[in-house]
Amino acid sequence: MGAPAAPEQRPSEVPYHRIHRIGSYGRHGWWRALVGVLLAVLGMLLLMPLVVLLVFVAYFLLTGGDVADRTLSLVDTTDVTPAGLAYLNLSLAAIIPVVWFVTRVLHGLRPGWLSSVRPRIRWGWFAISLGLSVAALVATLVVSALLPAQADGATVSTDLNSFTSTTRDFVLVVLLLTPLQAAGEEYLFRGYLTQALGGVFANPRVAVVVAVLVPSLLFALAHGAQDAPIFFDRFAFGLVAGVLTIATGGLEAAIAMHVLNNFLAFGLALAFGDMSSALNPTGGTWWSIPVTLTQSVTYTALAIWVARATGVATRTAPGAPFARAGGAPQGAERGPVFEGTGPRV
Repeated sequence: MGAPAAPEQRPSEVPYHRIHRIGSYGRHGWWRALVGVLLAVLGMLLLMPLVVLLVFVAYFLLTGGDVADRTLSLVDTTDVTPAGLAYLNLSLAAIIPVVWFVTRVLHGLRPGWLSSVRPRIRWGWFAISLGLSVAALVATLVVSALLPAQADGATVSTDLNSFTSTTRDFVLVVLLLTPLQAAGEEYLFRGYLTQALGGVFANPRVAVVVAVLVPSLLFALAHGAQDAPIFFDRFAFGLVAGVLTIATGGLEAAIAMHVLNNFLAFGLALAFGDMSSALNPTGGTWWSIPVTLTQSVTYTALAIWVARATGVATRTAPGAPFARAGGAPQGAERGPVFEGTGPRV
């Protein structure tokens, strides 16, 4: 009998977007990425919206009233209600268990590897990222105030809306569910799609470009019909989030920026506009480009600088165990292997 085959040699450290290449049960292939992307997209567009809708319908049946009208109002984006916003946010948040499942079953990796290279949410770094997001938004608001009036002549009301019971319900939905909605989108576009596409290509330079560019494009397209300036704004947001995810080794910076951005948009809508217009913006103007670039450049520069200064890990730790579905992980589940060496967040 011949000698046993030597164990597969795995890289000691890999960046966030290449983690799938050392998962996939040791047999990485492009078909896994294709199947995974299809499953994730179907989960976002069909499965989870249906599951969440059934939960709402069950609630409507228990509480009485016209179930058909209440159900139709959930999906009416032209007249958004607090329940409709809650349905949308929960449907997007429900993407998280979908990509966790795909990561575990199809790629043989623990879901934590979608969060970061450590493999978990690094809450300290997330808190810092929230603060940096606030600083970037302040800079954005300053630049926005200095720009000329929008070219299309659109104006924003300066009259404060009345605070009603509907406003109260919207505020509760925004505060409680918007962070989950933002996290759901980031786990799909900057999490699973980034790792799936980044693992397909052997050339590292091609891999990083595709891992950032394609999810950003899909993220912008997923928002439906939109004016060119609005599309550009969302595409630029995706690019920044993608770059930060790879540069900081996890989703924390992208989620923080997404949460703060949505808080601001929804807050302004509740104070001076309406939620339906916020979810379906029209009349975009190219004057928004300087504003978009200000937020993008400011936040990217701050986040990368602070991440480097504080030693945020951007690659997997040497010898990190990649737990496989249906089997025990290689090495210890706990210990310094997940922490690396030197200062970190």
